[in-house]
Amino acid sequence: MNVLITGVAGFLGAALARALLDRGNHVTGIDNLNNYYDVELKKARLNSLKEGNGVSFLKLDVSRRDDIENLFANASFDLVLHLAAQAGVRHSIENPTAYIDANLVGFGNILEGCRQHDVPQLVYASSSSVYGGNTKLPFAESDQVDHPVSLYAATKKANELMAHAYSNLYGLRATALRFFTVYGPWGRPDMALFTFTRNILAGESIPVYNHGQMSRDFTYIDDIVEGVIRVIDAVPRDLKRKNLMHELEAAPHQIYNVGYGARVQLMDFIAALENCLGRKVKIDFLPIKKGEVLATEADVTKLESDFGYRPRVKIEEGIACFVAWYRAYYGIKD
Repeated sequence: MNVLITGVAGFLGAALARALLDRGNHVTGIDNLNNYYDVELKKARLNSLKEGNGVSFLKLDVSRRDDIENLFANASFDLVLHLAAQAGVRHSIENPTAYIDANLVGFGNILEGCRQHDVPQLVYASSSSVYGGNTKLPFAESDQVDHPVSLYAATKKANELMAHAYSNLYGLRATALRFFTVYGPWGRPDMALFTFTRNILAGESIPVYNHGQMSRDFTYIDDIVEGVIRVIDAVPRDLKRKNLMHELEAAPHQIYNVGYGARVQLMDFIAALENCLGRKVKIDFLPIKKGEVLATEADVTKLESDFGYRPRVKIEEGIACFVAWYRAYYGIKD
């Protein structure tokens, strides 16, 4: 299988590329290597992929239409895994145009490439952020998602609507995966686990918003990868299911939550990290930031029912794996 992965230098993109290469697939990966966070970390992820065969990398920006048109015109893909996006809820408040370019224009270019070149299936990253300020937990795919609290969330909801329209109009088989809080080795430096670990090991305080009264559905990277692999192995197929959401009509477009299926209190998360590092943490308690939500929790019933997905990695184990990687990557001894 010939797979195009956009955002291949990202946390999830590199992990999925590694999994696909390990089973003999060919991966064409693209990434613009922007400086939203440490470019050297992105390059290190790419270098880890080059150790094996079957991968090719192109430095491309999905928002550049001509480049994406040329990419699709010069290759044939059995699957497109679209993971490229401008990430980060807080950053979207400071730099909204980056999200419009990458997440809206860029996704439109990918949809057009898939349509014009008859790509059999598109699987793309959505986000738990689409649930906005919903208070009913756990979040289910059938919940209303019409009130985003950040531009990032709005772009992800827009992606789902755009993909559904393409599915309805052109028969494009597309699957949206609403990822919850992903963590693990090779993670993103702007995420809490990375930031907390760096600060604690440096003897610095950590910023904790809403005075610690928050919870998240933390999902380990290996569980996320397994969920994605299960989806791409089973799709395309007849997607008309008995419990299909009515708004999907007959379009071959599906939406799935991909998470652990339970929420962890932020202070319990910090305590687990503290225990793993063997160091006491200094905390700066701060008010909640704009664009943040109090809690997330995934209802993964649909993913489990359709694909047999069952997350396995508990938070203590996942944190320990991340800390071991972090120490090794940055050469930090106990």
